[in-house]
Amino acid sequence: MSAASDPRLRQEIGRIGVATIAMNGVVGSGIFALPAVAIAHAGYFSPWVFILCGILILLIALSLARAASFFDTTGGPIVYTTHAFGRFIGFQTGLLIYVSRVAAIAASANLIVSYAAPFWSPLSSGAPRAIAVGGYIALATVLNAVGVRAGMTAVYLISILKLAPLLLLIMVGVPNIEWNLVAGAKVLEPTPLGRTMLVLLYAFIGFEFSLINAGETRDARSSIPKALVMTVVSIAFCYTAIQLVAVSSGLALAGSEAPLIDLARQLMGSFGALALGLGVVFSISGGTLTSLLTAPRLTFALSRDGTLPAWFGVIDARTSVPVNSVVFCGAISVVTALGQHFIWLVTLSTFVRLLTYALCIASLPFIERTIPEQVGQFALPGGSTIPAIAFVATLWLLSGSTFDNIVVAVSVVGLGSFVYAASKRMSGRRRTELDQ
Repeated sequence: MSAASDPRLRQEIGRIGVATIAMNGVVGSGIFALPAVAIAHAGYFSPWVFILCGILILLIALSLARAASFFDTTGGPIVYTTHAFGRFIGFQTGLLIYVSRVAAIAASANLIVSYAAPFWSPLSSGAPRAIAVGGYIALATVLNAVGVRAGMTAVYLISILKLAPLLLLIMVGVPNIEWNLVAGAKVLEPTPLGRTMLVLLYAFIGFEFSLINAGETRDARSSIPKALVMTVVSIAFCYTAIQLVAVSSGLALAGSEAPLIDLARQLMGSFGALALGLGVVFSISGGTLTSLLTAPRLTFALSRDGTLPAWFGVIDARTSVPVNSVVFCGAISVVTALGQHFIWLVTLSTFVRLLTYALCIASLPFIERTIPEQVGQFALPGGSTIPAIAFVATLWLLSGSTFDNIVVAVSVVGLGSFVYAASKRMSGRRRTELDQ
């Protein structure tokens, strides 16, 4: 597999853009809902669970950053697993990531309309809700279809708007942290700890967004690893601080459907609740825009490699965007959003994402053996120790998944196998026709 970038794609994303994409991939709807779930599952120990999630995600991110330093082509995890294990595994990796992204887009659309419903009751159900969900995804699709620069401009703006309320909440809440309660919290047993981490990881996943757009990133081999690690560390600190503030307000927050809004109301009154409410809107919108910026690049990469029809690889001559892939992603996200509820979608997204992380980590030894090291390339302290720990921890979390998650994942792999086989047959027929 060539590590060269596709010349048809414009390299318009710099290091700040990489960090912004990664941040928007991670900071979405999860942090606005999961603090209450964390308190319900772990009580005063919940900040420690967030720390453990942050450490695990950092180990995974470091492993994937190492893999990314060998390539500068669009596709990210698809590229790594294809190089290591062949096109079939690469195709399945891309399909799994794509499913997780579509599920996340659909979940975000449902959540943002649910937050808007109290202000206009018809949005609670029926045709108005369906139109709002579909319209929201359609708008995000259009913004990404008109060009990378337009999509990134929207992402930059939303990043500022969604981070500001969270940082304000931290600054106001830190003086109120009950350090003694957190320090003396009862430690969870391994089984409930694993289950809690599996839920909370939804707030951390998505950093790999920055890997997928490598073909549109300047100096991808250098800028992506550095930006990725910086972003993951910063987000982990931010999340832990938020959970410390949340749990210090009392365990009653566990029953809240909008915990950070309720927390902001306690600390800052109606102004704080309004600020966090706007933060929810901007955060979810940023995550959706980033998903629709990156997910279509997966189908584009698979088309480029010949495992999906050439239609997905069509690039608009004016915008240099894989427009067919963008429109298809938007359309299938609308269908998914209208067919499933929020919790089911986020659970699926997390489980499938962890599977792809495990595949990417497993590909790293093969990549390192077959691609020459370059001067100044991103290196991991301790060699293979970090990837090994990340791989084992990921498998441990996957082992605690629900039967529904496993069934869906197996179904996706089965569908992927069928599509892959059909694509190979079509490719073989085209080659035969050309030979004749």
